This record gives sequence, structure tokens and C-alpha cells, in this order.
Amino acid sequence: MSTTESTATARETTLTSVDPATGAVVATHPIADEAAVRAAVAQARIAAATWGALGYADRRRHLLRWGSRLVARADEFCELIHAENGKPRDDAYLELTLALEHIHWAAVNAEKVLKPKKVSPGLLMANFAAYIEQRPLGVIGVIGPWNYPVYTPNGSIAYALAAGNAVVFKPSEYSTSIGNYFARAFAEANPELPEGVFGTVNGYGATGAALVHAGVDKIAFTGSTATGKKIMAAAAADLTPVLLECGGKDAVIVAADADIAAAADAVAFGATMNGGQTCAGVERVYVDRSIRDEFIAEVKRILSSVRPGSDAKAAYGPMTMPSQIDVVRRHIDNALNNGGTAVLGGPESVKAPYIEPVVLLDTDENSEAVQEETFGPTVTIRTVSGIDEAVELANNSRYALGSTVFSRKQGLAIARRLRAGQTSVNSVLGFAAISALPFGGLGDSGIGRIHGAPGLLEFTSPHSIAVQRFAIPGMALLSYARTERTMNLLRKVVPLIHGRHR
Repeated sequence: MSTTESTATARETTLTSVDPATGAVVATHPIADEAAVRAAVAQARIAAATWGALGYADRRRHLLRWGSRLVARADEFCELIHAENGKPRDDAYLELTLALEHIHWAAVNAEKVLKPKKVSPGLLMANFAAYIEQRPLGVIGVIGPWNYPVYTPNGSIAYALAAGNAVVFKPSEYSTSIGNYFARAFAEANPELPEGVFGTVNGYGATGAALVHAGVDKIAFTGSTATGKKIMAAAAADLTPVLLECGGKDAVIVAADADIAAAADAVAFGATMNGGQTCAGVERVYVDRSIRDEFIAEVKRILSSVRPGSDAKAAYGPMTMPSQIDVVRRHIDNALNNGGTAVLGGPESVKAPYIEPVVLLDTDENSEAVQEETFGPTVTIRTVSGIDEAVELANNSRYALGSTVFSRKQGLAIARRLRAGQTSVNSVLGFAAISALPFGGLGDSGIGRIHGAPGLLEFTSPHSIAVQRFAIPGMALLSYARTERTMNLLRKVVPLIHGRHR
């Protein structure tokens, strides 16, 4: 075999992970082909029998040990996140902290949420006892993103494990080492468990596609809406249920009575954190005309000292996925060509692999910069004449993921009018750090929920059990043994129960 042929083969069978800031190689991983993916799912199926048979207390112990292992290796893990993802080490540690919070919540609350529950059988079936039992689905396939490579997929992984499922995780090709480290920490913390309770398969889109068709019992995906739709269509062939956490174009409403300094701080952070590479954050702002100038001045003041980089003083890192740079550049140009004004930065802010903060004022609402997910450190700000206009504009999106409201007196009332999966009032992204709150979107933002009790229920199937405790002579309604007398009695009783409401 020639050197050229050898290199070509290596490219087809291995994945090279690089530092997005420098291009330096972080690691090389073997790509899992269809056979390897099916083997991983088969191994997980065997492991699921053992893991699912454990009691809640045992699974809790294993999950908490995993969390402790991650804490013990936090510096090493965060250094890897910094190298492969590009985000600052402090941001990496914050992401790990939030993931640990969710691991703990899922482990501690799984029994309370999922334990068998007795329900009322109703008057007509009073001789029965009725129970609902939540059963683990079996093997969950998780396809993760690169922007929050620990926190986001963990919303499916930890909750699926706590519910008694095994997990096969395909991390993004841009964060493969991080995903493997995360899974390896679970195995190292729990050496007595069978291999395959939580495993990984590495690769590109073909590996993810193979996972969808590998016989898993549910697919949990985080990524673009376009890819989510393809996964849903592919999963439909096998009637595999899906959980999709897709894009967002999160809006912020800054009311006339808002704390301007706090609102500006939240918008500046929410728009540029992680380089703006976040599905839930800040992309559009609707600010009341009476406070617009003061608010914009404060946002500009804060962001003027915020800069990207890979050094210890950088506020955020490089664009992790190179192709996204072109999207951000196009959206900035589109905004300026559709009536917008750059009050901070502009096209010159795009300095690959870094993009400096860009603030765009009063661009057309139909522009790409307002309607499409930008996934960069940019924000559009539009002047509005009141809450009604702000709510109407905020809701005018095919996305409906997160949202934020700043108002001293009307925050909760405004939040209740927003079409969104979650809203933070007088803060940004507060809902993401509260483990008991479910997270997910509507419309093009996805299907299903992670986190909280709904996040545990997503990975179980309800099993309803009706137990006849004793027989009532002549009252066997679900039998040919029922009598005419029974039916005459039923015709008298039903109007008394259900026919009195006018």
C-alpha cells in the first residue's frame, strides 16, 4: 500500500480533534462504522438489564460517585474542554458545575418522580386498585452538540441513566475527546458495573445516522433544526421516539420600568457568552423607547471591554465550528443592508477564528439577522413603544426556546404572555441552572423536555396496572355475565354522576 493510500484509509477510519484557536491536534479517535454502532447498542442492551434491575438507591450511589469522580478530575477535564472546545477555563468549570447539579438532581429525585403510584379507580371501578409504574425504555441513543459538550447532552444522559436506561452517546466531531472523557469517568467511578451502561461511539454524521437505526429505544438529539428534522424522519421508519432540542432565537424584553444596568449586563453576557454559540441566550432585544438610549449606552460600555481570545483574560473563545463564521458574517451584512445600524462593531469584527461583539440597532424584523439563528456574539436591539409591541415581536418567530424579561413590576405577567419553553425574569438563563425546571422548546426549537421531573419521564414508559380486589355479584361490567338488572342500574347511576352539569 502506498503512503497516499495509507493516508486516505486513515482519514476514512479516524477522526482528528483540533484546538479551534490554534489548529493543534488534541486527539485522534477511531470512527465507529455501522457495525461498530450496532455492537455498542447490543452491548448497552445487555448492560441495561443489570442497570435497570438496580434499585433507585443503588443507581443514585453510582451516579453520585460519577459526579465525585468528575469533581476530583475537574482541572484536567476543564483543561481538555478549553483545548478542544475553545471556551475559557472558567466557563468550562461553570459548565461542569451545572452538569454536576443535574446529575445530583436526577440521582436524588428519580425515585420520587418515577416510583409506582396508586391512583383512584373511580366509582364504577371501585372494586379495583389502579397503579402507574414508570419503566425504563432500555437503551437511549444521545447525539450531542459541540457548544456545551458536557452540560447539554448531560440533560439527556444523566436523566436517562437515573431512570434505569443504558446510554450510547455520540459526541460531536468537534468535542469527541470531551464526550469520551465524560463517559470514561462514569466507568472509572463504577468499575463493578458491566461495560456498556454508558458508552460512546465516535464519528461524523454517518455515525449518528447509524445510531438512529441501530435499535435504540429513543434518540435524544441536540443540534440544528434542519438536522433534527432529518433525524426525526429517519427515526420514523422504525417508530423510534425522539427528543429534539434544536435552535433558538431568544428574545429579551426590557420594559420601561426595568433596572437598566442589570438588563444591560444580562444582555451583554447573554449575547456573547461562549462566543454567542448557544441555543438559549440572547439574540434579539426589544427595549422601550423611553429608556433606549441609556440602555444601549450601557450595553456598549460593557461590551467595549469584552474581547475574545484563548488567553486567561479573554471573555470568550474562538468560533468552534469554522463554517459558522460565514453565517455570522452574512447575518451582520444582512442586518446592515436591511435598515440596521451597527452601534458597536460590524463586518470588521469578524477576525477568524475570533469574532468581536457586534450590536445592531433597529434592523428589519424580516432580515436573517432577526429571523435566523446566528450562533455568534451579535445582538439585535429594536426600539418598541410598549409591552404589547414587544410581546408581539418577541413571539413572531418560528423558534420558541428561551426568553428573558426585565421589569420591576410586570416581569411575571409579561413572561406569561411569551411563546417560549422557558423564561427568566430580571436575570438571564436562570432557568438553565435550576435542575427542577424542565428545558425544551416549541416550533422549530424542538420536541420534548430535558431536566426536572419531565426530563426523567421522557426516558420511561408508563405501565398501567388494574387489579380487581374483589368481585361484585352481578356487577361484572366487562363480561358477558353482566345482567339486565346491572345495565338498568347503570342507566340510573350514570345520569346522577355525569348528567347534572349545566
